[in-house]
Amino acid sequence: MQMRLLLSSFIFFFCQTLLAQTTLTGIVKDAKQNAIPGASISLKETYDGATSDSTGRFSFKSTEKGEQVLVVTAIGYKPFEQKLLLQGSNQQVTITLKEDVTELKAVVISAGAFEASDRKKTTVLNPIDIVTTASANADVTGALKTLPGAQQVGESEGLFVRGGTAAETKTFIDGTLVNNFFYSSIPNVATRGRFNPFIFKGTVFSTGGYSALYGQALSSAVILESIDLPEQSSANLGVSVIGLSGGYQQLAKDKRSSWGVSYGYTNLWLAFKAIKQRQDFSQIPIYHTADANFRIKTSRTGMLKYYGYFSTNKLGFTEPSIDTLGFNDAFRLSNFNMYHNLSYKESLNNGWKIIVGTSFTNNKDDIEGYLQNGEDKKVVVEELERKNFALDSKSSFVNGRLVLEKKLQGLSMLRFGGEYNYSNEKPIITTYNGAAYKNSLVQNVSAAFAESDIYITNNMAAKIGTRAEYASVIDKINIAPRVSLAYKLGTNSQASVAYGIFYQNPENRYLPAITDLQFAKATHYIAQYQKIASDRTLRAEVFYKKYDNLIKTDYRNNREVAINSKGYGEASGFDFFWRDKKTFKQFDYWISYSYLDTKRDFINYPQAIQPSFAARHTGSLVVKKFVSKLKTQFNGSYTYASGRPYYNISYDNTTSKFSIMDQGRTIDYNSLSLSVNYLPNVFKQGGNKFTVLVFSINNVLNSKQVYGYKYSYNGYRKEAITPSSKMFVFIGAFISFGVDRTQDVINNNL
Repeated sequence: MQMRLLLSSFIFFFCQTLLAQTTLTGIVKDAKQNAIPGASISLKETYDGATSDSTGRFSFKSTEKGEQVLVVTAIGYKPFEQKLLLQGSNQQVTITLKEDVTELKAVVISAGAFEASDRKKTTVLNPIDIVTTASANADVTGALKTLPGAQQVGESEGLFVRGGTAAETKTFIDGTLVNNFFYSSIPNVATRGRFNPFIFKGTVFSTGGYSALYGQALSSAVILESIDLPEQSSANLGVSVIGLSGGYQQLAKDKRSSWGVSYGYTNLWLAFKAIKQRQDFSQIPIYHTADANFRIKTSRTGMLKYYGYFSTNKLGFTEPSIDTLGFNDAFRLSNFNMYHNLSYKESLNNGWKIIVGTSFTNNKDDIEGYLQNGEDKKVVVEELERKNFALDSKSSFVNGRLVLEKKLQGLSMLRFGGEYNYSNEKPIITTYNGAAYKNSLVQNVSAAFAESDIYITNNMAAKIGTRAEYASVIDKINIAPRVSLAYKLGTNSQASVAYGIFYQNPENRYLPAITDLQFAKATHYIAQYQKIASDRTLRAEVFYKKYDNLIKTDYRNNREVAINSKGYGEASGFDFFWRDKKTFKQFDYWISYSYLDTKRDFINYPQAIQPSFAARHTGSLVVKKFVSKLKTQFNGSYTYASGRPYYNISYDNTTSKFSIMDQGRTIDYNSLSLSVNYLPNVFKQGGNKFTVLVFSINNVLNSKQVYGYKYSYNGYRKEAITPSSKMFVFIGAFISFGVDRTQDVINNNL
């Protein structure tokens, strides 16, 4: 009887339990109503749950009663919670998950910008690429010239980008504007950048549409980020046919701070003896450079960095004068340059971050030019008195910058801050008769900016910002809005568009002006397609730029001066870039091509014409092959540019107007450069030692290159502007003690 009663009770409670169960069924979808398989569905703080199948459907039972919380999670989506009231009856739910914006999957806002770092998804070049590109000669801007958008200008220093002058491209180190990035100008010779590429861990080359955090550049911005703490203490030594170099980096035992120094000596005597130069150098170029740095990790997320650079150089040469046959034009230059950069960044509470930077530059040029007769003596010739002059120029620049960054939901960010630039230039010009003319130009440029990265989904993002500037020398204010949008088309491809307005002060050579001048203005429109996957990169970009308020000049008191800001222009075209490191084993190559259609009416141009620095077609092929067994990398670089226009623009005193007296187009530019990097086992015992032997030749085929033409003062004679030498050969050895980079080089080419 008792047994029967116990069994009846068990059956009763079992039936009650079955009656109290709730069956939950449903489907999990994304915002586009696509099924999400593998999602985890459960009641919070219980063991009741299930996993969605391939169609996104799920079903499970629960004995829980009352108000419960349904929790749904899936990789790549934001967690989902929903309150349910369980009463024993079956329930059906439809769940829509929102995509979780993550750095791994998110679209990259990239219109107009090439990255050269080892940590960004938009990477096109990395630091090793920069120093192993055959034609670059270990110069950052030399490597950037192999990318689409950059022009092959060899008669003047700087980067000429998409129809813009070199002055319209600005360089920034750790956020602050760099003045005198290139060595001082030499007539009809392009000088290289001052800074060693190994001090930078990242490079952004923006050919247009760059961030609102940067200004004072109509065409392009090169944004460089210096390295943080080194991996370990190390030393390096360099020996070449043109000089010596050495350096040391000390990392503290706790790996929270470091300091370092380096020195370099360059003397081109041997190179000029072996390779004939167009000029007759009376003072062979000699360079002394030194730098120092310290880096302190102030906290888990904070970093304080200092970098200081010093250089001196001298050179002097003569060349036959085009104005007076039998005479020479002589040029002498002595330069001292000092640069200091201090930066600090730290993550604060509640998703805030602060970035502070300041830099100081001091530059001094002593330049002398004069006519020299057949006996190597200075002479003054009537109507050519302007050729005899001396320029003593001293300049100081101070830049300060503060950026506050707030992390929003997902990858979204808000940045805002301010910038201040101060410059003081004091040139003294001494004429042929000893008269000295002093000038002083002090400028203050202050700016405020705000910008936000908005990630709507992993497939769609926007960068919206604005920048406002005030320039004291022209007493004007500008406001520059900028917008970029990116949409992910597939796993590895995306489309981007960008729009922006960019302003720039008139160049210092036109200041102070005799009239009221405006900010020069450029409006950019860019559309880009990009696909990056499996060591392959494809980029295609179309652009249009409209220029307003460009400087126009006239002749007053025997010199060219700015008279208004009524110049204008436009540039349009498309760029193409393809890089492939996968198809052929240990073989890396990239192809770039640019088409440019541009006209300008500025400076002394009598009407809108194609600028003399702009080629319609430009292309590069860079090839790198690494042979593991030989520990040798073979590099080749071929560059082509269609002929550029040249003009003889003269001032007619009768009509008081400029006119084109002669014009034409140069021959096409061709250059093939080769280099070999060999990694020998020089040191057999102990420690990490890395050695690379370098052999390179620029313009192997001795191709004739003409950058333009210069004219005599009366316009009757013209002469081609050509490189100082058709070919240049470099041989050197570089040894690193403490850090073995062999595997880095090998891995970069696998």
